[in-house]
Amino acid sequence: MPGQENVPLPRWREFVSAHAGGGALDGVVTKVVPFGAFVEVADGIEGLLPHTFGADVPVLGAEISVRINRIDVERRRMSLALA
Repeated sequence: MPGQENVPLPRWREFVSAHAGGGALDGVVTKVVPFGAFVEVADGIEGLLPHTFGADVPVLGAEISVRINRIDVERRRMSLALA
């Protein structure tokens, strides 16, 4: 994820702990790539919203609502889905 490694590990773990139960998060699309879009859900914390067949592709800068699908705490990666 772009810049994700710059988030201090304690802050990353705090985010993960606070959102472990799921629920919707509001975010902003920061980058669109062939396989999906990166969405910033907290300051410096982004997740990947993968493209799915037939789904609309969010545009750069779009504000969208997402939910967390999967989190890899050690690699600081997060997979998202539309909420």
